[in-house]
Amino acid sequence: MDIKKLQALVIDSLEDVKAQDIRVFDTVHLTSMFDRLAIASGTSNRQTKALAASVRDKVKENGGTVVSIEGAETGEWVLVDLGDMVVHIMQPAIRDYYRLEEIWGEKEVKVGAAKRVGAKKTAVDGEAPPARKVSRHNAAVQTTLDDDEDAPKKPARKTATKSAATKTAAKTPRAPVGKTVRVSAAKSAAPKKTAAKRAPARKKAAE
Repeated sequence: MDIKKLQALVIDSLEDVKAQDIRVFDTVHLTSMFDRLAIASGTSNRQTKALAASVRDKVKENGGTVVSIEGAETGEWVLVDLGDMVVHIMQPAIRDYYRLEEIWGEKEVKVGAAKRVGAKKTAVDGEAPPARKVSRHNAAVQTTLDDDEDAPKKPARKTATKSAATKTAAKTPRAPVGKTVRVSAAKSAAPKKTAAKRAPARKKAAE
């Protein structure tokens, strides 16, 4: 099994049983016996045994080899030998005492990066990576967006001409109704006054 895929499987199996402080180290430059070393903590004998069993089962299910498991009787320090990778599952007090990180910890492999690389390797080998979980809300939003993209888009309304006409009409002042009536009345009364002034002149000419 590819070492990157193997370390990803180990990390997943440890996280499934809630292991604490998982750390992975590249040991190629330190020894020829194995390429990776993983250290994780379990809070009780029962949890360390469960972590070791999870690693064993996960690796076997994916076609890997489990060489041996040591220390499962007591559960204080369980070692799982996977050939190219060795996994140490320890209780916190034992881990603090032996400090394996100081011996093997020159080149640490980031756990998140190891998982991503393992997922890519699985996809390349032809095995589908686990599907991402999508919440109901996100799925509904995505469906709505897809429907909107497929639906024909309506042309935008032409509002520029209407708004310009409205602005022009608003700027044009309107004459008050009262003033219009008075001006019309004055214009209609003007001829009558002129006729009244001319009437006496015609009368004098007749005399």
